[in-house]
Amino acid sequence: MMGMEEKITYKDLEQYHHLFTFVPAFLLKRMAVRNSNLIQKFKSAIESHLNSLNDDQKNKLDIILNSEVEELQALLAEAYIKTGLKQYEILSNPKYREFIELNLDELKKIV
Repeated sequence: MMGMEEKITYKDLEQYHHLFTFVPAFLLKRMAVRNSNLIQKFKSAIESHLNSLNDDQKNKLDIILNSEVEELQALLAEAYIKTGLKQYEILSNPKYREFIELNLDELKKIV
């Protein structure tokens, strides 16, 4: 029997800092504007990072991948406020929702 649905927090997101920031901000913005498949383009780097995750991190990643995009973008906005990183600002922008959905779907295929 499942308990309450787990919610992600900024702390959970923080563990995947590398996944959100390994693409330079200018390139991420260009890809977001074009709604590009980022996961496909950087598949080997992402796979190698995924392989290094422990079980707890894999479970948290699963929760992140199955979260609502609005909820995820709210956390990304919080991450931007706390870190000042442009990548978080770009990813938290509601106009890039489709870009996030596309790439979450692609990421689910390789996890």
